[in-house]
Amino acid sequence: MTAMTKTAAAVLISFGALGAIGAHAAGVTVTISCGSVGQDFEFCKKAGDEWSAKTGNTVKHLSIPQSSSDILGLFRQMFAAKATELDVLSVDVVWPGLLKEHLLDLTPYANGAQKDHFPAIVANNTVNGKLLAMPWFTDAGVLYYRKDLLAKYNEKAPTTWAELTATATKVMEGERKAGAPDMQGFVFQAKAYEGLTCDGVEWVSSFGGGNIVDSTGKITINNPQAAKALDTAAGWIGTIAPTGVLNYGEEEARGVFQKGNAVFMRNWPYAWSLSQGADSPVKGKVGVVALPKGDGGKTAATLGGWQLAVSKYSKNPKESADLVMYLTSAAVQKDRAIRGSYNPTIAALYKDKEVLTANPFFGDLYDTFVGAVPRPATITGAKYNEVSAAFWNATHEVLSKKSTGAESVKKLEGKLNGIRRGPNWN
Repeated sequence: MTAMTKTAAAVLISFGALGAIGAHAAGVTVTISCGSVGQDFEFCKKAGDEWSAKTGNTVKHLSIPQSSSDILGLFRQMFAAKATELDVLSVDVVWPGLLKEHLLDLTPYANGAQKDHFPAIVANNTVNGKLLAMPWFTDAGVLYYRKDLLAKYNEKAPTTWAELTATATKVMEGERKAGAPDMQGFVFQAKAYEGLTCDGVEWVSSFGGGNIVDSTGKITINNPQAAKALDTAAGWIGTIAPTGVLNYGEEEARGVFQKGNAVFMRNWPYAWSLSQGADSPVKGKVGVVALPKGDGGKTAATLGGWQLAVSKYSKNPKESADLVMYLTSAAVQKDRAIRGSYNPTIAALYKDKEVLTANPFFGDLYDTFVGAVPRPATITGAKYNEVSAAFWNATHEVLSKKSTGAESVKKLEGKLNGIRRGPNWN
């Protein structure tokens, strides 16, 4: 083993040998990180098993943290050591620019397959003319709601944040009086991590406050509409949202909603299939719509999604790239869309009857998915992680009532100028 940090080495020792799939003595072993628990692992294991059976190679799974911030930290540790133990890795939509020095150019292996995927995502994954990752699934934030509860109180799905606040309050208070003391109005991602950056970008954009940094590199977050957006979100804490939401990630929010203890939830499309599972208390009771808009703005959903890339340090680049092309193929993406509500990155699948039957809202929210608001990762390049951390911490301070929106965005502007350290980000 190469000289790795203790953290990365510990992960490999503990989890590197998890689940060899379809082992074949004649083939090579490809180690992949594509989720360690739940349906992420289940679907990746299934597709890896299929590829293994077809090629005679072995697939091993590297267990990784659940937090995207922690995953990125692990990958950076491994890349710094030029570790050869990881071949294929799942890459967040904001990472290609950050990890560009360590990823293999997949252009020679794609054979033009990238043309079937959304052009914007392919462009996102292309740095200096090199295709560093293949689109695996795309994401955009959506609003989940309890159809049965809104009908009970004669309410409709909200189109503005003011409507959401009013409806959540009405239904929550009514249900608590009716004997459901644990009912919450709204749950979302408010922990200080990348998920809060996603939520915060949606709030700010939906109020007409722009983005953290615009497409030209200008820092734009210090404006009244951005401050108003953060103050509005802070008003939910302790009223329609539990104080504990300040420690919620995606799964914590889903846990509360799926148990039947929330009226509304902001989350990604993956939560749909889980809410419709046979053992789900809210099966058949859930609706999905676009996120609300604020004063002076329009509905906004943060672009999410994951890609698959090959480490430049892989000992088996050809086989690793072949696995990536299989996992991102139309057949595998269709299966994942039907069974797991993962949004395909191949446009043709949004017209597939089986996909739309399994995910009725895919068709209605198609424009939301393809027109989602990107985080400023491309323009800020290698400094994006610092930018995002500064933003989520500033947002968390407002949500925690430690700062007002106006105070926070002004302070954030100064911090971002310090991160940039000059007229350009690079």
